[in-house]
Amino acid sequence: MKGKILNKKMIFFFGALGGLLYGYDMGVISGALLFIKNDIPLTSFTEGLVVSSMLFGAIFGSGFSGPLSDKFGRRRLVFMISIIFIIGSLVLAFAPNMEALVVGRLIIGLAVGGSTAIVPVYLSEMAPTESRGSLSSLNQLMITIGILSSYLVNYAFAEIEGWRWMVGLAVVPSLILMIGVLFMPESPRWLLEHRSESAARRVMKLTRKSGEIDKMHEINRISEGTWKVLASSWLRPTLIIGCTFALLQQIIGINAIIYYAPTIFSQAGLGDVTAILGTVGIGSVNVLMTIVAIMIIDKIDRKKLLITGNIGMVASLVIMAVLIWTLGLDSNLGAWIIVACLSLFIIFFAFTWGPVLWVMLPELFPMRARGAATGIAALALSIGSLLVAQFFPMLAEALGVGQVFLIFAVIGVVALIFVIKFLPETRGRSLEEIEADLRKRTAS
Repeated sequence: MKGKILNKKMIFFFGALGGLLYGYDMGVISGALLFIKNDIPLTSFTEGLVVSSMLFGAIFGSGFSGPLSDKFGRRRLVFMISIIFIIGSLVLAFAPNMEALVVGRLIIGLAVGGSTAIVPVYLSEMAPTESRGSLSSLNQLMITIGILSSYLVNYAFAEIEGWRWMVGLAVVPSLILMIGVLFMPESPRWLLEHRSESAARRVMKLTRKSGEIDKMHEINRISEGTWKVLASSWLRPTLIIGCTFALLQQIIGINAIIYYAPTIFSQAGLGDVTAILGTVGIGSVNVLMTIVAIMIIDKIDRKKLLITGNIGMVASLVIMAVLIWTLGLDSNLGAWIIVACLSLFIIFFAFTWGPVLWVMLPELFPMRARGAATGIAALALSIGSLLVAQFFPMLAEALGVGQVFLIFAVIGVVALIFVIKFLPETRGRSLEEIEADLRKRTAS
């Protein structure tokens, strides 16, 4: 029994490890940028390009990974993603110029896009219904741990301005993922579609009680092919909802904080090392609140969590904008007001919009097209992240930080309306029950 529990834990740990790499590569560039500019000259445009080039790669990675995972399996694709992470990290570590930095970030982006599409699908398909929310949230927890790890590495190498070590150390978790995936089982739903029912049942027994498998009605066959399902009229509204949901999560303001927090703190008067230390605090809050989310996400409706998060994020952004206008950004008090308000924003994001997106995306889509549909939604997510990464430094330079975060507050209000009007509730229902309901609701 003990061995079975350890095996189960290992499955979900390695299944979510791709999220750690995603988070690390998101966060590490924020601190590295402060020192890259000392070796490789960057303008505000090329700075945004170095950051956003990862998102260009992610667009292609997420777009192709979904169909590839439906064809070849989740496990094989995760193995390929780990290799791409290693290659990209090494290119960045030895980059001699801005062009090489962009190429390295593009390669990393292919892996990031793949992980955003595949990891939540794998976790959702492996998890039992009653704990699917908490187990699927492991992806977001790993992302936040990856971000915090990158901030700690940035702080450790800040004194020697060791940005090459910062970006290169992503090789370590990449190697762990590459080895760990060799011991991971394939998704039971993929096995059901491409192998046999008996193979799917064997894997399901690793994470479910024996008597539970038949009760959940999860062993079923659907005659439609992947592309037929994607093109069907009943799925189209859901696909639009999923893509909009993913896009809003990225343009709501979180990536401006993840990518540029040290730069914002430095401009506000904090020293480079102190600015990076400030991000460590934000990263710690992010991890702690994501753990809170894992504890409550299967006990509270998804939509209620999202609405709560929207209200809190909008309030923190408006408060920060008003205080910056009245007190100024240059004062020491202004700097710490930004730290406090961004921390408050992170608190509300981390236990709501952060994990709930990764839980709900696979829940929204049917088995036959889950990988491909989640990949399309992840593509929309990457586009949103790209827009923020590329344009935030230019907008902040032109309008000021306070005005830009006020724009994010407006987007937060739009997201609140979207959740209330269009997003379906999925808590406590099996993936097949959700699919049947979507077919019924959109049938004409």
